[in-house]
Amino acid sequence: MGSLAKQHCHSFTAASIRQNAPAYPGVYALSNAREWVLVAEADDVQAALRSHLSSPGTRLREASPTGFTFELCQPAERRARVARLILELAPSCNDRAQP
Repeated sequence: MGSLAKQHCHSFTAASIRQNAPAYPGVYALSNAREWVLVAEADDVQAALRSHLSSPGTRLREASPTGFTFELCQPAERRARVARLILELAPSCNDRAQP
């Protein structure tokens, strides 16, 4: 599996999430013009992204994400994939202490 950073990045808007994010299990990352801000996993990538978009006042929203990317990933592989991506991308809103 290639780097998530090399995948196509979509605009972090409601319309783009609806059009581009799958309602399937996977890992996803949010970025802004300066940095990666979050790497996470979800049973439904689309629902997780919509939730982030509609959650005001969080550390993530303060980082002003403007784009997202994702990989479909089986549930058994997601935790390890997220851990590798956190090490690779060093997102600002992920707790560096988590596995």
